[in-house]
Amino acid sequence: SDVCSSDLAPHSADRAIAVVKDVPVISLTLDSSLQKVLEALARDRAVALGPDISVAIIAVDNESGDVLARVGSPDYFDDRRAGQVDMSRAVRSPGSTLKPFIYGLAFEDGFVHPESLIDDRPIRFGSYAPENFDMTFQGTVPVRKALQLSLNVPAIALLDRVGSSRLSSRLKQAGVNLVLPKDEAPGLAMGLGGVGVTLQDLVQAYSGLARLGNTRPLRELAGESQRDSLRLMDQVAAWQVGNVLMGTPPPENAPHNRIAFKTGTSYGYRDSWSVGFDGRMTIGVWVGRPDGAPVP
Repeated sequence: SDVCSSDLAPHSADRAIAVVKDVPVISLTLDSSLQKVLEALARDRAVALGPDISVAIIAVDNESGDVLARVGSPDYFDDRRAGQVDMSRAVRSPGSTLKPFIYGLAFEDGFVHPESLIDDRPIRFGSYAPENFDMTFQGTVPVRKALQLSLNVPAIALLDRVGSSRLSSRLKQAGVNLVLPKDEAPGLAMGLGGVGVTLQDLVQAYSGLARLGNTRPLRELAGESQRDSLRLMDQVAAWQVGNVLMGTPPPENAPHNRIAFKTGTSYGYRDSWSVGFDGRMTIGVWVGRPDGAPVP
């Protein structure tokens, strides 16, 4: 679309110019009307949230993997928000947003299904004792509810069975680059955000749930050939995860169409995430400070 005819998508334009050489016109896959709407939304929310806050949004077409909109920051020219930094490509802590993939592999392995019962009670894994966000425990709950309420202990118990290295290699296989602290192997803490990931990789992973188990590498340069899809998880497991996430109670201001979504908050309130999908599109949003300071 003719994004360059206006001042839309500056981060995408910057990157395209850096990557593509000696071409008079560079075409992107972005949908200019959607881009315009999401840039305005990001600006509006950033103003409401405060002068140091940045916002990043990516929308992708599930079928093709085409990036339909990318907002790297609320205002490219706002130095206080580090506006020229493209936060859609920044490595940040995913909080609880990797939990659906833990459950997906547990469904695939047959350890549990959405109606199984699972314990949410104080438990130790070696020296590691996960707690819930509100510091309370729910007792015995259906797996479906454990994921919808984003309970920590059931997620870590399932990750302990699935295996951290298996989750990490499966996400890698699906095109998600996980950044671990130097010389560290994947551990149980990755289930609650103890690993780094970019918004664009997270959106690619969630589009794999919408695509019933395989991801399509994202594409932003129009005319670039489509790459082969990558395996994320079994079809039935991906469907079950989507079905569970569709039952998550929507926020007060949500429209009433059916969206499967998951939120996440990283340790110390440094990152706030929401990623959701319907049959057509997957959208991811990140909010936080580019310098990594906490924002309770």
